[in-house]
Amino acid sequence: MTDTIGFIGLGVMGGPMCRNIATKHAGRVLCFDLSDAARSALADTKVEQMDSVEALAKEADIVCLSLPGGPQVLKVAESIAGSARAGTVVIDLSTTTVADAREAGALLAAHEISFADCPVARTREAAQQGKLSIMVGAPPALYERIKPVLDYMASDVTLGGDVGAGQVLKLVNNMLVFANTVALAEMIVLGERAGVKAETLLEAVSKGSGDSFVLRNHGMKAMAPREFPAQSFPAEYVLKDISYVFDLADQTHTPLPTANQARAYYAAAVENGFGDKYFPSVIQLVESDAMEKI
Repeated sequence: MTDTIGFIGLGVMGGPMCRNIATKHAGRVLCFDLSDAARSALADTKVEQMDSVEALAKEADIVCLSLPGGPQVLKVAESIAGSARAGTVVIDLSTTTVADAREAGALLAAHEISFADCPVARTREAAQQGKLSIMVGAPPALYERIKPVLDYMASDVTLGGDVGAGQVLKLVNNMLVFANTVALAEMIVLGERAGVKAETLLEAVSKGSGDSFVLRNHGMKAMAPREFPAQSFPAEYVLKDISYVFDLADQTHTPLPTANQARAYYAAAVENGFGDKYFPSVIQLVESDAMEKI
């Protein structure tokens, strides 16, 4: 029997992920979001719109979540726990703290509902193309159960360990991206002030050992042309994710001085009016006098 898949949270990443599931999955696909616009964006698909989290949870065999953070995941998990059948599976595609992932897993397990933390990496474009990277925290048997669903959305799926491991991998990934973006911003500005165009600098470095995902995506597409699309991951969301990194650092007694410096950049970005702008716009902060104070 083909699973009925529910999807809760149709935002910048969730909408495209749900669309890919609807396109590739043979069975029913249900959705819920508080936003009329987000729901309307899927009107041209077979997705069935539900009136509430509870209504969706009662009908779905597998429930996918794509929510802003840990508090939202825990709130929705409570609603699912009170509505879903035993044996239901919850796939959380959100980014949360490791502790929140484990708390959600324990909450649902008490109701015989399985939980996997499966945060996603890469860009909105990758979400649209079904080419995300998904990092999974789940027991091996559950991983095998949900892998076909994850494959609808991702070109790369990695099992990191039990519940919480997905968030560990995602937080490490994000921190490296955020720090790399800051370093690249500084080097682009340095190169420009020394007479080398950003496009030339990035092309040259992309052919050497300084190449990176950040360079080819954020650098070439946003930072060099100074084009920062709306409705993309903003600096204030970066600070949220970095706070999760430092929660984990505190719990594991791990000093992170380089990560702390990157955090200072994004805090300055928010303080200087870039909080709602796509996070590679930190390059404009580097160009300003504000960075001299850090």
